[in-house]
This record gives sequence, structure tokens and C-alpha cells, in this order.
Amino acid sequence: MLGLGRTRAQTRSSRSMSLGGMDYADPKKKSNLVGKILMAAVLTALCILMLKQSPTFNTPSAFSRHQPGVIHVLVTGGAGYIGSHAALRLLKENYRVTIVDNLSRGNIGAVRILQELFPEPGRLQFIYADLGDAKQVHQIFSQNAFDAVMHFAAVAYVGESTLDPLKYYHNITSNTLTVLEAMSAHGVPTLIYSSTCATYGEPEKMPITEETPQLPINPYGKAKKMAEDIILDFHKNSNMAVMILRYFNVIGSDPEGRLGEAPRPELREHGRISGACYDAARGIIPDLKVRGTDYKTTDGTCIRDYIDVTDLVDAHVKALEKSSPGKVGIYNVGTGRGRSVKEFVDACKAATGVPIKVDFLPRRPGDYAEVFSDPTKIKLELNWTAKHTDLQESLQVAWRWQKSHLNGYGSSLVKSS
Repeated sequence: MLGLGRTRAQTRSSRSMSLGGMDYADPKKKSNLVGKILMAAVLTALCILMLKQSPTFNTPSAFSRHQPGVIHVLVTGGAGYIGSHAALRLLKENYRVTIVDNLSRGNIGAVRILQELFPEPGRLQFIYADLGDAKQVHQIFSQNAFDAVMHFAAVAYVGESTLDPLKYYHNITSNTLTVLEAMSAHGVPTLIYSSTCATYGEPEKMPITEETPQLPINPYGKAKKMAEDIILDFHKNSNMAVMILRYFNVIGSDPEGRLGEAPRPELREHGRISGACYDAARGIIPDLKVRGTDYKTTDGTCIRDYIDVTDLVDAHVKALEKSSPGKVGIYNVGTGRGRSVKEFVDACKAATGVPIKVDFLPRRPGDYAEVFSDPTKIKLELNWTAKHTDLQESLQVAWRWQKSHLNGYGSSLVKSS
């Protein structure tokens, strides 16, 4: 009766043999398993041997090693408006470029344009990363041989900074500290820092020189000023070459139409006046809002120094070329001429050919009445002078890109040259 519970279909070769309560596997099955393991080991060894014979095996990336005659520049925020134009200029000048950007404000479309223009190996790489992640930042520095850093990455809207100041202190001040620590730890010798005229606040005298007291009046300017202070304090005991560029209101775009300004739709309210001008001309917004008409200026509107992005990136490249170990250079980057917001609006109307409706509103918190630069120092020391100073022409160049890229980098109506 006990034998009735046994399944007769079970073959003898596949059954375990029981001795003293212990099961022993069939020797033939064990032999097959050992054979498979040996075969896998042999195949793995052959694969490794073939890889080692490959000329690319163990060859480090061009980005991970220093190369005589080639300067490797890390461009933080290189997917953004100014950063992408700087990366384009560096690539045209035969620099090796690594872009690091978390795309919170930048555009991957700008990076793709650059990759299409410079597809050669070892010219350009893009790394998606957040500078707020110190571990990730140090890993990037350990895996790449940077010769210099152009640090653009930052949130940069005055109005937004008054609404969310902690974001600005973290994104600008704290992240700059992280970048500086990584540069120090990995021996990167040169820093070109993207600062702002907002660090000056509202000076009593115009034009602004580099000696004008820095008394920022909004969190954006304060965060940049703090970052500058950190850099300067660090430099007291460092041989790093440091250039700090305090620039004014940026306009324009690549004259050849390859890159432009494409802010995220949700940030339009805080964006540059040029972006609002184009949006109004395209009918995306009903009118152009001018905030503040009661300032102590000629026509009651704010006065600003508008610098073309092409001139701005030229200043960055000259700063890189003129940087020197152990030295600090601080420069204003502007045209030296102030234009009122009303003047800007008139130029915008002429550039677009659209009779833009203007809505005059009360002042915006954190704004200042009059700011324009004295560019004497940068002219004397870096041999830099703004060349694209025709306001209407700069706006026309940018307007052409806007018209052919109605969805920013998401679409193009005409192929850029």
C-alpha cells in the first residue's frame, strides 16, 4: 500500500537516490552543469581576449585626459541662452567643450544644434547633471580633465528672486561653492565666473566702474555677490586664475541664426524684456508690460545698458585668454551707454515691424532706476569693446530666430544657416 503514492512516470535517470535520509544528485546531471559552466568561462575569456586586442580597449576618452595644444573648458549651464552661445564660440575657436546642465532652464535642442555643428570625436560632450549634487559634481571632475571652467549655470530673474529667494541662494551661492570645491580638489586652474551688474544695486553715481560699491537690493544680486565673495576669499590662498565678469542686460542671438533665446513658457512673466517684446509681437501675450514709469529718469522708465550676447561671449573668451595663475580680474561688460525702457520698446517695434501694444504698470519689486557701465577697464586690460551696439539691429537678429522657431528649439520653420 505504501508503494501506491509513487508516480510511475518518473524515470529512473532523473530520480535522486536516497541513502540514510540524504539525497544525491544524478552524476550525469552534475556533469552537464559543470560542462556548461566551463563553456561559459571559456567564452568569457575569449571575449576578454578579443576586447584587449581591440585598439580602443583601455583607451581613455579624449575628455578624460589633458592634451597638449587643446584647452578643455567645462561650460556649466551650457544649454541655456548665454551658455550655449559661449559654447558655440569656444567650439569655433577649437576649444574642447563639456556642457553640464540639468535642463531646468536650458534647452536640449541647443545642445543638439551644437552636436550637429561639431560632430567630431573629442570636441563636445553633454552631461546631464545638477550642480546641487556635490557627489555627482565631484564624479564629473574626477572623470574629466578640465583646464578651465566657465560657470554660467544660475537662475537669473530679478522678479522671481524676490518671490523665491531661497532658490536663488541655493542655486547661485551654494552651487558656486560646490563647483569651486570640485575645482580645488581636482586641480582645475582657471575660473571664468558669470556675475551681474545687479551686485551693484542702485549706485548714486553713473556710470558704474569696477570700484563702485556693491550694495545689491534683490536676492539675485545678493546671491551673486555672495558667490563672488566666496571666490575671492578662496583665491587669497590659491594660485587659481580667476576672472569675474559683471555684465548688464543681455539681448540678441547668434547672427547666423543657429541659436536663440527660448525661455520656458511658465517663466515668461519673469523673463527679459526682449523675450516679452517678441511674445507680444507674435501675439502670445496681448501686450508688452512696462513696469515703472515714475523713476527719476528722462522719460520715467528704467535705464539699462543692453549688451549683445555675441559681444558678451567674446568678452568671456578674451577673459579666458588673458587669465593668469594667481591673478584675479574683475570687469564690467557693457556698452557704456544707457537706454530707457521706452527707447527699447520703440526699437523693438521697429525691429519686429509690429505695432506692439504697451501696458504701463507700477514698479516691480527689486528693480532699480538707472544702471549702465563704464567699460574702460575691460578695454584697456582685455582689449575688448562692444561691437554690436545698434539696439534695433540686435533685436532684428533675435527676431529672425524667433520667427523661424515659433516653438523654440522644438520646431524650425526654416533651416538655419
